[in-house]
Amino acid sequence: MKVTIVGAGAVGASCAEYIAIKNFASEVVLLDIKEGYAEGKAMDLMQTASLNGFDTKITGITNDYSKTENSDVCVITSGIPRKPGMTREELIGINAGIVKTVSSNLIKYSPNTIMIVVSNPMDTMTYLVHKSTSLPKHKIIGMGGALDSARFKYRLAEALGAPISDVDGMVLGGHSDTGMIPLTRFATRNGVPVSQFLSEDRLNTVKEDTKVGGATLTKLLGTSAWYAPGAAVSSMVQAIACDQKKMFPCSVMLEGEYGLKDICLGVPVILGKNGIESIVAIDLNQAEKDNMITSAEAVKNVNDLLEL
Repeated sequence: MKVTIVGAGAVGASCAEYIAIKNFASEVVLLDIKEGYAEGKAMDLMQTASLNGFDTKITGITNDYSKTENSDVCVITSGIPRKPGMTREELIGINAGIVKTVSSNLIKYSPNTIMIVVSNPMDTMTYLVHKSTSLPKHKIIGMGGALDSARFKYRLAEALGAPISDVDGMVLGGHSDTGMIPLTRFATRNGVPVSQFLSEDRLNTVKEDTKVGGATLTKLLGTSAWYAPGAAVSSMVQAIACDQKKMFPCSVMLEGEYGLKDICLGVPVILGKNGIESIVAIDLNQAEKDNMITSAEAVKNVNDLLEL
């Protein structure tokens, strides 16, 4: 299993680190446009191999896509990070050009790859890859929902005073502060609905804290988060590499599912060796359906800014 990660910044390096530590990939290629940067990150990570007990080879490359040839999975993290006060949508002008160029170069050398998009605004960048490449629908996946759901579970465990391994929950919709739909109705603690433990007001607080999870970290850190995004990507790559058939909420192209068409939005999918093995239908109530429509409209407004 060969995995390429484009962008050797904090998110890309975290992806490489977590994938290597899990020891399921034979090679991780880390590519960046900054001379020597990916090589330095790769060398630093490889010097942890004996300490962390992994045999995955990590190679750093400066802007030479030929070295990514025959990658089974490619991850695009490149683009400018979000700054304090900046919305994900404001990133579109610069990042669209970057993602279009990167995806084209990756597919030139790995035409059968599965592509995971991390760059923001993530739903729109995933849509751009669909519209600007020849990859089939099931091989283009936006990461956002996996990260948002991890943040949701963190907030649920915090509110419950419970270990996070007790908690399950999922976030659908767009990967934005206004587009996320944390499904509190389906959230559980060891199979028991969390509504039996938490008041409606407390659940609403959990929901709102989840929706601004990225902005909260950006304000604290002065840039986008990297540990949780890296971990989310590594879990998705592992599910594909090991054909785990695991369920993740991911941004995928919808063609009638959930009553939506021609849009990439976060819904639950099964990930396996073919990428998206299937899209899972959830019986949403009317309020949740309305939220999905509102989220989709917001994403479409950003998509309209693309020059396709």
